[in-house]
Amino acid sequence: MKPSLQADEWVNKYGNMLYNYTLNRVTDKGIAEDLVQETFLSAWRARDSYTADASEKTWLFAICKNKIIDHYRKKSTNKEQYAEADTTSSFFDEAEHWTREDQPNEWGVSYTTTIETKEFYTILEYCKKKLQEMQRNVFVMKYMEDLEAEEICKVLNISSSNYWVIIHRAKLQLRKCIEQNWINS
Repeated sequence: MKPSLQADEWVNKYGNMLYNYTLNRVTDKGIAEDLVQETFLSAWRARDSYTADASEKTWLFAICKNKIIDHYRKKSTNKEQYAEADTTSSFFDEAEHWTREDQPNEWGVSYTTTIETKEFYTILEYCKKKLQEMQRNVFVMKYMEDLEAEEICKVLNISSSNYWVIIHRAKLQLRKCIEQNWINS
């Protein structure tokens, strides 16, 4: 079954949504624009195979999600196994316990108002951009794309143990950044 909208209508109706979705995952405006354009192009080419099992919006977002994953896959094929410098030493002492100044604190945030929620997502986006590229890629795929660890390892060409180190360090860096720029500011 053919989609009910034409390509220019897709762009008008879903372009901004797809762009925002993509930008939150790749953090580069040019790449986000390219991936959305590739999404529309792929959808147009596959329009005759569209079965209407899902809405056009869902169908387009599924295509876009696959384009994002392909983007990460292409980036990782040019790299060997990812090795990251130890950036966690500032969080732990010699016995691998939290240092006094870096131990987790209660944030005491209720998220009851839209303002707090907006502020949080603004700071999260800021902190996400400060992560190393591989940390950001793994974090996005895990927590924004909801992919399983095994799939992330395959896409990024990293080992399982490397994945767990990267995601752990990404979470530590994000926590520290959020506390410095939002909770304790």
